[in-house]
Amino acid sequence: MNTEAATSPQTAEELLMAQRLVQVLGLEHIAPDAIDPAAPLFGSAVDSIGLDSIDALEIALMIQQHYGVELRSEDVAARAAFGSLRLLTEFALRSRPAG
Repeated sequence: MNTEAATSPQTAEELLMAQRLVQVLGLEHIAPDAIDPAAPLFGSAVDSIGLDSIDALEIALMIQQHYGVELRSEDVAARAAFGSLRLLTEFALRSRPAG
């Protein structure tokens, strides 16, 4: 993860999602606007945020509370959404109930 500035600009919705992730996961050492929206959220790669399976549960709860979207482990699209901030944001926005 690049701590200086994101290599790919965040959209307003991605910034909001990043702010929620930082708050929910207690990632005070990470500035929300420094999260590269295309970087992996999980794993130990250099550009990864380094989240783990416990973080995934917290993210799923946050997505359900803020977007009204229930993430199911058997849903291939939901699992793929955890690939990056951009994918997670797009999935939550696309899947939220109308209204």
